[in-house]
Amino acid sequence: MTIVDLDRGILTGIRPTPTPTFLVTQAQTRAELDAYRALRRDVFVAEQGIFARDDTDRVDDDPRTIVLVARAPDGTMLGGVRIAPALEGRDIGWWSGSRLAVSAAARTHAGIGRALVRAACARAEAEGALRFDATVQAQNEALFRHLGWTSRATVDGYGRSHVHMLWPIDRVQRLANATKAALGALLEGFDHPTSLEGVGLSDSALGGGGFVGDDAAPVPGSDLLAACDAILPSMVERDPEWAGWCAVLVNLNDLSAMGAAPVGLLDAVGARDASFAHRVFRGLRAASQAWGVPVLGGHTQLGVPAALSVTALGRTDHPVPGGGGSPGESLRLTADLGGGWRSGYTGSQWDSSSTRRAEELRALADVVPALRPTAAKDVSMTGVVGTAGMLAESSGCKAVLEVDQIPMPTGATAGDWLTCFPGFAMISAERTPTRASLPVHVDTAVCGRLSEGRGVDLRWPDGVVTSAIADAVTGLGSSTRPTTKVSSS
Repeated sequence: MTIVDLDRGILTGIRPTPTPTFLVTQAQTRAELDAYRALRRDVFVAEQGIFARDDTDRVDDDPRTIVLVARAPDGTMLGGVRIAPALEGRDIGWWSGSRLAVSAAARTHAGIGRALVRAACARAEAEGALRFDATVQAQNEALFRHLGWTSRATVDGYGRSHVHMLWPIDRVQRLANATKAALGALLEGFDHPTSLEGVGLSDSALGGGGFVGDDAAPVPGSDLLAACDAILPSMVERDPEWAGWCAVLVNLNDLSAMGAAPVGLLDAVGARDASFAHRVFRGLRAASQAWGVPVLGGHTQLGVPAALSVTALGRTDHPVPGGGGSPGESLRLTADLGGGWRSGYTGSQWDSSSTRRAEELRALADVVPALRPTAAKDVSMTGVVGTAGMLAESSGCKAVLEVDQIPMPTGATAGDWLTCFPGFAMISAERTPTRASLPVHVDTAVCGRLSEGRGVDLRWPDGVVTSAIADAVTGLGSSTRPTTKVSSS
């Protein structure tokens, strides 16, 4: 910085913009990739002698590999690192970083290695990684630990001491915290009903004994179940027809998760004018006709901000609880992997329903009754992992998911698929493997187990276990202890 720059900053109160000394970007051209590989050879072959002639491997040939490079303002290559899915030919959300190299001339410049590591972590998470690791030379362990990595094990690599390290990814935990963590405190007291003018409410609050936090609520003294979901106002405003369709979809999924046959729907619609309300009703009507479930009535209010909620009624003599699982039981995911991302909602809403025939949609109500599980929940706002956590919490257990066994569609990263609203997907628990005959357009697989503990762990193909959710998802407690007081702390 020049003296003139400093004086200008003091007089104007505007801090001068420092001149960047290097910039980290993705290598795009063959020349950039060649320069990065030449730098690697200088470091790992000529300087360190780790490799005899060349350090290239299969990762360099993988088209999914991403190379990040640090360059000086004049274009000089200062350093680079590569990241790629850890499994050849498959992406299950496990990415690894490797071949981090900084030129000898640039090592006196503080921050190049750190910047490359930070950039690699951010890019891996952006690519949908739920696990990101690296095996680093032992002398670099302190740098990685300073940046927040954790050490797992010391290993021998190429005749030298290395350390296998993990970068903590909290994507699922953040989603659970944002969508479900407040429920326990908000609903405190509803699980302790009192008499109202001499009329005892018994154990009917929050679904009654054995049904705490379920997708639908059994109506006391009947075979009816009721479910109610509201659609995000921003979604109603942005895409009213899709909002109307989804309002039916999510409520019927709630009934299906408990093995109930749908009876009818009630809607509550808020709209700025009749024209906008008509678009919402168009989506509601299309879904009602597709699933063959009538809209029985509801309420409409014009001249107000966009709002939409739907209540669904269903019937079953044997509702399946979300909290009926036990330690040692298997977890199964059954999902419709067809379709793709809804336009405008890539990474958050998978649309498996809008292109299905009516008979295919209606057949989905038979999935849970056919599986005959001990517990079931439909995958909703917290995604596959978070919903498994809610089933486990309600069952008084921990969920351990085998990541490579989870059914996943093509066209979605593992991170997005496991944290999105997937259209139709059911997590269920079972004591023995099911031999149910299911609709041909759904995929199903055992992909985990319930165990003692709390939260959700992810088990990877190499046996490494990472924590996705550290504790209870909702704070509502276990359905096996319906009178347990919910803490507001």
